[in-house]
Amino acid sequence: MSQVTKPVADRLLGLVLIGLAAFVAVQAINLEVPFSYEPVGPRAFPLGLSILLAGLSLVLVVKPGADGHWPHKALTLRLLLVLGLLLAYAMLFTRLGFIPTSLLVVAALARLFGASNGKALITGVLLSAGSYVLFTEGLGIALPTGTWLAALI
Repeated sequence: MSQVTKPVADRLLGLVLIGLAAFVAVQAINLEVPFSYEPVGPRAFPLGLSILLAGLSLVLVVKPGADGHWPHKALTLRLLLVLGLLLAYAMLFTRLGFIPTSLLVVAALARLFGASNGKALITGVLLSAGSYVLFTEGLGIALPTGTWLAALI
């Protein structure tokens, strides 16, 4: 089995990330809100991030790193599991609500990186509850409670 060298991997990753940046930019431009409560509107942040991502990704394409190798299979699997957990978080965030979704994903990530079941659960509870209080009380940001809880209230 042949190894792909790092310059090729860096350039491939750079091109994929440029595509992702373009997708995010198009989604940000097409974002419509019924009212505007900010001078710049909700498009500015995702559009700015997509421009930054495209610029940094272009650096990977133009000037890749030194020769290297792709990660080992175990690390690749772990990275794919992290990506899957983040996608599940995005899909379940509004349905389950911030606290339960954050608790489950943080606990799963902690287990994935070697924490015991008890430590993973404690980390999930503390991080989800703490960040909920920080966002809602400290920053005044409303977070979803979940559609399942709305039916009970």
